[in-house]
Amino acid sequence: MRKTFFAFLAVCCLATLLPSCNDYETYGEKKDKERKAIRQFLADSSFVVISESQFHAQGNTTDVGKREFVYLDNNGVYMQIVHQGCGTPLQDGENSDLLVRFSEMCLLDSTGIYNDVNPYDLDVMNVKRSGSTFTAAFTSGVWRSCYGSETVPAGLIVPLSYINVGRPRSADDHIAKVRLIVPHTQGHSIASANVYPYYYEISFQRKTDL
Repeated sequence: MRKTFFAFLAVCCLATLLPSCNDYETYGEKKDKERKAIRQFLADSSFVVISESQFHAQGNTTDVGKREFVYLDNNGVYMQIVHQGCGTPLQDGENSDLLVRFSEMCLLDSTGIYNDVNPYDLDVMNVKRSGSTFTAAFTSGVWRSCYGSETVPAGLIVPLSYINVGRPRSADDHIAKVRLIVPHTQGHSIASANVYPYYYEISFQRKTDL
C-alpha cells in the first residue's frame, strides 16, 4: 500500500511539472515569435520593405508616400526617414547635445513609453561621432527616468548616419524624424532580455545652434 501511494505521488508530481516544461520557450522560439510580430506589424501597417541597395540608390531616402521602410542588413533594423531634417549631419569629431522626442511601443504586448505629447517633455541625448561610429547617452528626460539608465540602444543611433540635426529657421524647415522597428539585439535591456521587438517614432534636433 505504501509503495502504491509513493508511486501515485510520483506520477502526480511528474504531471505537475510537465506543463511548466512545455511552457518554457527556447531562445530560438522567442526569435521566431519576434520575427512573426515584425512581419505582422509591417503587413498590418501596409509598410513596404525595400532593400538597402535600393535605399542607397534613392540617395539614402525612403518614399513616405509609398510607405517604404528600408531593411538594414548589418543590424536588422527597419527604418523610414520621414524628414531628413534641416541643418547638417553630425560631423566627424563632433560632440553635441540633441533634443529628442519619441514614442515607443513593444510589438508583442503594446507597452511602451513616450515623451511626444507635452511640448516641454524633451529628452536630451549627448552624441559623439568618431568617423562612422556614434556613441550616445541620455543625460536627462523620460527615457532615463523610466529605464534608470542613460544608455541609448544601438538601434536608436542608426538614423544618425542618414539625417541632419539642425534647428528650424523658417516655416519650411523640418527637424529630422524617423520611424524604426528595432529587434531585440539592437534594443534596450528589457528588449534584449525578453527578445522583444519595438517600434519607434523619433525626432532629433540640435539643442543649440552651431
